[in-house]
Amino acid sequence: MIDYGPLWETMRKRQVTQYRLLQEGIDNKTLDSLKKNKNITMLTLEKLCDIIGCTPNDIVKFQQ
Repeated sequence: MIDYGPLWETMRKRQVTQYRLLQEGIDNKTLDSLKKNKNITMLTLEKLCDIIGCTPNDIVKFQQ
């Protein structure tokens, strides 16, 4: 199972808001997918890393 819990914690620590993600090109549908732990593309993951200044490990974890 995909868990985007680390994303919200990383955003909080780095003071990145959802509004900033929207300004940087992450759309509402993608934010909704992240909140519901649904799939996103690798391109979106890369974009999130660039915006926040982190690695994929700071955004997503996989649980069994």
